[in-house]
Amino acid sequence: MTPSQHTSDKKPPPAGLQMQSPMVVADETATYFRRLRHRLKASLIFAFIVPLLIVSVYFHLQFNMTLKNSGKLHLISLAESLTNTIDLFLQERVVNIFNLFHRARFTVNPSQEDMNVCLQSLIETSDSFIDVGFLDESGKQIGYAGPFPYLHGQNYSKEPWFTTLMSQAKNYYITDIYMGFRHKPHFTIAVRQRVDDQVYVMRATVDPDKFYLFLRTIGRGIAGAITLTNVGGFYQVVDPEQGQLLAQSNFNPPVAKGSGAVEMNYKGVTELVACSWLREVPWVLSIHQPLNIAYAGMYQARRVIIAITVVMVLLIFTAIWLSTDRLLRRAETSEKSRKELQNQLFHAAKLMSVGELAAGVAHEINNPLAIIASQVGVIKDLLDPEFGGSACMEPDMPDKIREELGIIHDAVFRASGITHKLLKSARKNEPQLAPCNVNDLLEDIVSGLVEKEFSVENIELVRNFDWKIPTIMLDADQIRQVFQNFINNAGDAIEGPGKITMTTRLLEGKVQVIIADTGKGMTSDVMEKIFLPFFTTKEVGSGTGLGLSISLSIVESMGGTIEVQSMPGAGSSFTVTLPVAGKE
Repeated sequence: MTPSQHTSDKKPPPAGLQMQSPMVVADETATYFRRLRHRLKASLIFAFIVPLLIVSVYFHLQFNMTLKNSGKLHLISLAESLTNTIDLFLQERVVNIFNLFHRARFTVNPSQEDMNVCLQSLIETSDSFIDVGFLDESGKQIGYAGPFPYLHGQNYSKEPWFTTLMSQAKNYYITDIYMGFRHKPHFTIAVRQRVDDQVYVMRATVDPDKFYLFLRTIGRGIAGAITLTNVGGFYQVVDPEQGQLLAQSNFNPPVAKGSGAVEMNYKGVTELVACSWLREVPWVLSIHQPLNIAYAGMYQARRVIIAITVVMVLLIFTAIWLSTDRLLRRAETSEKSRKELQNQLFHAAKLMSVGELAAGVAHEINNPLAIIASQVGVIKDLLDPEFGGSACMEPDMPDKIREELGIIHDAVFRASGITHKLLKSARKNEPQLAPCNVNDLLEDIVSGLVEKEFSVENIELVRNFDWKIPTIMLDADQIRQVFQNFINNAGDAIEGPGKITMTTRLLEGKVQVIIADTGKGMTSDVMEKIFLPFFTTKEVGSGTGLGLSISLSIVESMGGTIEVQSMPGAGSSFTVTLPVAGKE
């Protein structure tokens, strides 16, 4: 067997177990940070954007409600303002008619000229008047001026407006629009006055068209249709595009008196309708506005709120996205730097161990080299004629030479094995998981040089191995460094004769390696600090204080734990517990 064959003789990994390369580990780290990035972004987006959206929707609804109410109140105030103006207009017309009784030339038996003067006086106050009539207590019209002379002498005693006026306490009455004797739409304003213990009635007719123009004039600037309807829902004043005079309206006032507003659908268009009842006549004024006009302020505010919300969401989303990427990129870089630093510390600890072993290695190598030199001299003497070289022709001489060469062969491979172990310990490798048997690792550490050194120092190595423990996935170089560190510390802790016991066992599905010594032990204060970096109990220059700290990092990186038990004067025990990754 050649040296190359000897150094490459390794067991193949058991079936079912796969080796994990550094590239696979790097991919797993990248996958972990990628998942962490996605989860962190999702969490931050949920934590910041969702509450913002909820608050925005809440304020949006509240603001819309407020603006809707504001739009309704604004339209109601317009309707109330118009009704006040109409009431004032009607009151002025009533006063105009009352004034006819107080003219200097008033008489209860008016001539046609007197009636014409009365009509002219009314038209001068308002061009909405059509005609004027004077009635006695029986309801007969005894005086008339206007475009319908046939109404002179007409009896109104059966007309609803006359009977109402004569029976009510109020001394004036304003009718709804009706056709009457003239068969044209009009409405009447009649006043009652007592003269010389007789009751007389002065009535005047108002033109609906002129009244409509008056309504249009006072409603100028209001975007929407304006109508007047009576208690029966019939139009009294209406825009021709909205409906016909005296036709039935589809608007049902939301209030029986006062004012109010309601949304309604008219000809497929949703409108906001505000209404207000007149005080002088039982008519209700309504203003119809499409929602896009009535709620124009609300729609504008809604667009602004939505735009601001979208901008804020985009800004927060962008900030979360960029800051998360930057933060995790730094974390990933720090993690890589930490692992690289950890690998450098592992390698530094290896080199420190190599330095401590250098003297012993040199001594061990000298022994086989001395044997080689001695055996080579013997062979030379056997072949030198001056020292009986003729004996080389003896029959058993080839066997003697082969025996000497066999000794040289063993010594060479012994030295090769020592240097191979030294180079293997000093070599810097990337962390790599592979199937390992901890029994074989411990045996490989203590066999040869270490065991001989302990033997010289009168330290007994006891192997208490459980040979049935399963093979587990480990980084052989790193875990060997851990066990070697514990064994070296155990040897340093023993002063004089002592014993180091190496125990392996399977406990609750985990592999345990226990390295116990009979050394001087440690106090509780020391035990609390042994895993701190650069803490050491050795003399200055004898140790760096990194061994146990690095060992703990190695074991934890493989999912394991380290437990320590110690008592001053009774020795120490280090228990390494490693998870089982698979079985042979």
